[in-house]
Amino acid sequence: MERIFNPQSIAIIGASSKPNSIGNLVVQNLIDSKYAGKMFPINPTAPDINGIKAYRTIGDVPLDEIDLAVYTVPAKFVVSCAKEAAAKRVKGHVVITSGFSEVGNTAEEEEMVRIARATGGRVVGPNIVGLLLNSCNANASFAPYLPYRGATALVSQSGALLIALDGTTFLRHFGCSSMVSLGNMADVDFADTISYLSSDPTTQCIALYIEGVKNGRAFIEAGRNCTKPIVALKSGVSAHGAAAAASHTGSLAGAVKIYDAAFNQAKIVRAMDLEELLVASQALSMQPPMHGDNILVITNGGGIGVLSADAAEFCGIPLKSAPKDLQDLLYKCMPSFGSPKNPVDITGGSGAKGYEDTITIALQHEWVHGIAVLYCETSVTNPMAISESIERAYKASPIKKPLVCCYVGGQLSVDASYYLMDKAIPVYADPKSTMSALSALHKYGQFQSRPYTPFTPFPDTMTSKERAMAIISGARAQGRDLLTEPESKAVFVAYNLPVPKFLVATSEDDAVAKANQIGYPVVMKIVSPQIIHKSDAGGVKVNVRDDATVRLWYNKIRENALAYNSHADIHGIIVCSMADWGKEVIVGSVNDSTFGPTVMFGMGGIFVEVLKDVTFRVAPFTVEEARVMLPEIKCYPMLSGARGEKPRDVEALAVAVSRISQMVHDLGSEVSEVDANPIMVYEQGQGIFVVDGRIILKSTKPVAKPTHGH
Repeated sequence: MERIFNPQSIAIIGASSKPNSIGNLVVQNLIDSKYAGKMFPINPTAPDINGIKAYRTIGDVPLDEIDLAVYTVPAKFVVSCAKEAAAKRVKGHVVITSGFSEVGNTAEEEEMVRIARATGGRVVGPNIVGLLLNSCNANASFAPYLPYRGATALVSQSGALLIALDGTTFLRHFGCSSMVSLGNMADVDFADTISYLSSDPTTQCIALYIEGVKNGRAFIEAGRNCTKPIVALKSGVSAHGAAAAASHTGSLAGAVKIYDAAFNQAKIVRAMDLEELLVASQALSMQPPMHGDNILVITNGGGIGVLSADAAEFCGIPLKSAPKDLQDLLYKCMPSFGSPKNPVDITGGSGAKGYEDTITIALQHEWVHGIAVLYCETSVTNPMAISESIERAYKASPIKKPLVCCYVGGQLSVDASYYLMDKAIPVYADPKSTMSALSALHKYGQFQSRPYTPFTPFPDTMTSKERAMAIISGARAQGRDLLTEPESKAVFVAYNLPVPKFLVATSEDDAVAKANQIGYPVVMKIVSPQIIHKSDAGGVKVNVRDDATVRLWYNKIRENALAYNSHADIHGIIVCSMADWGKEVIVGSVNDSTFGPTVMFGMGGIFVEVLKDVTFRVAPFTVEEARVMLPEIKCYPMLSGARGEKPRDVEALAVAVSRISQMVHDLGSEVSEVDANPIMVYEQGQGIFVVDGRIILKSTKPVAKPTHGH
């Protein structure tokens, strides 16, 4: 990867003397960017390209090895050119050419990767813009110029977006160390790029535009191990196939929630749109993370201060009143009609000195964790003088805290904001962006304060997978992809999840005997692979308290089930100990095509069905991570003790959620979806019960390969 991101020699395969062709633009862009390494245009007929000596084939280049080859030839020639490049021991194959997997041509794409890998090379692309590398002055792309210099590495699957942002970097003074186009990601992907950039000395922040991740687990691992902040914008989050899933969990899963979980576990700050991506990555590339919740807003105008307070709350970092000792210190820096509260209104009359003094105090006071400096351009202040005072105060302070600015004004304010940005102090044009930047710094600070603990299996689960697989194999032998309730519960029991006693009865007398063995009252439910929603079929009876009622409902449930589905294969009636009423929650799992087994948590009943108040994690994860996960739902106060209710046993629930994460991870090759629903959560110290459950296996039926239209 070092040879890709810092190449000392570049061959352009398909270099052309035709003006405005890709092969010509790449050569000219390398010249214009003042690339100082060795450049070798490859063209079978031209003696030179734009004044640079050309070679008929890459084999004719008088070097034993070449760091980077940029491919601009038509798709039908790429594989043969890759063979020649591999023979020359090229390490980086940057394939601008399109016409591969994006149009169904996967065979040649895979062959290209195989050829490159065989000689220790890697492929970037195909179907990309190229690479824009400020570290070595190499614009190896058909984007117009290298981006504005700075410390953010911008990595994008979309080439068009990358080209558009190239110019934007100059308008915003958005500094980039590199701009990387990944395209089809036939080989080098986001995980590879993150892993390299983590140790790149020219990069302080990594910004990702993601359309899709190929290896979700590697992506999370790379993010988790990265030593630098990462911001990601995921597009296409509404297009997800889980809506048709059979289980509750399946219908609640979606690209947004699962990517949210993955980003959280990978320590990646999620941007909601392109503006947030640029705002957050600019702040994270310039400023330290925010360790704490207290933001002090310093402003010369009350209106913009109020807007900042609104924006802070919207961004999840609401302002708090400054403590009295801090207010007393700040009041000395402003006219008598100023306000030392938060926002701190130093008024338009304070000028540059007022800003410098208040910032100095804020940086030194232990209550303050982050600072937002807002400036409205006035006729009595010089914006550049304000910028100089801000930079002076920040530079003089031995204590470094995140500081971001907002300048609202004309061209003088724009020029003054550029001055600060070139001093690594980010400036934005509105309070919303300013608070969004602080929110990103706060989020990354939270990630840093939460050390990662690798998951280790529960000690009492040494044989759990073996026992669960025996149950699954039994269902598979009968041609079933759905476990019955007793089978699902047996899998839960194998992982030591607390389940009320249950037995399956196959006759009236057997049902009575089983009910007496368990103890009244009991619940009776139909057991049939063809009846998923038992209540809809009249297949459930609760609070059964005597033998006569057991006999009555044994027959009634069977009759209802057959009336509901005359072809149902009835395995019997499950007789369960009736669990005491508790707070209902749901824990489930979807085996995501990108990230593998995931775990969902939410409140039960209407809260999950209507409000869809749920949160996800990628499995497996520790009890500590489960403790962080549970409060993420809006209805969590119902568990922690809202409106005078006693707190519920969230510790037992966290343990169960972590156990389920191990279960679905262990069984990931077999299980598609899981519902443990409902789980009854009792008062603190009294535990939980998994009352019902469903496990859907991965289908063993062959799936027809999609055809690609043109």
